[in-house]
Amino acid sequence: MTADIATYLKRHTEALVKDVGVAAACEITGKSKATIGRYYATHEEHAERFMPIDAVALLEAEASYPHVTVALTELHTVTRSRAAAVADAAGGIGHDVAVLSQRFAHLMGAYAEAMETSAITPGEAKQLLQETLELQKVLVDMKVRLQIEAVEG
Repeated sequence: MTADIATYLKRHTEALVKDVGVAAACEITGKSKATIGRYYATHEEHAERFMPIDAVALLEAEASYPHVTVALTELHTVTRSRAAAVADAAGGIGHDVAVLSQRFAHLMGAYAEAMETSAITPGEAKQLLQETLELQKVLVDMKVRLQIEAVEG
C-alpha cells in the first residue's frame, strides 16, 4: 500500500471516530482509546495499522456519514491515471465549479420535470439516478484536484 493511500484511509478513519466520538467508538468496538487512536495515527510505528472492517461497520452504523466506506469507494473509482488526467485537465477549480453548477442544474431540471405529476416514475428515477451519478463524478474530480493542489501547494 502506498503512503498516500494509507494516509488517505487514516484521515477518513479519524473522521469516522470523531463523528461518533472517541468514547462512543471505544464502547461500540470494545477497543481502548489508545487502540482507536493508533488506527488513525500517522506515526511510522503505526503506519501499517488499520481499523478492522467489522469495527468500521459498527462505527459507520452509528455515524452520520460512512467515512471509510466512501473513501474505499473513491480509491476504487479514482485511479492514479484518473488523478493524473484530472490534474492535467485545463480549467482548474473554477472550471470544476462551472461544471458542477451545470450538472446540478440538470439534476434539478430532471427533478422538476418528474415532480410535475407529483410522482416519480421508474424511468424518471433512472434519469435522476444518472444525473446524480454525473454530479458525483464532478465532485470526485474536484476533490482529487483539491487534494493534488493541497499536496503541491
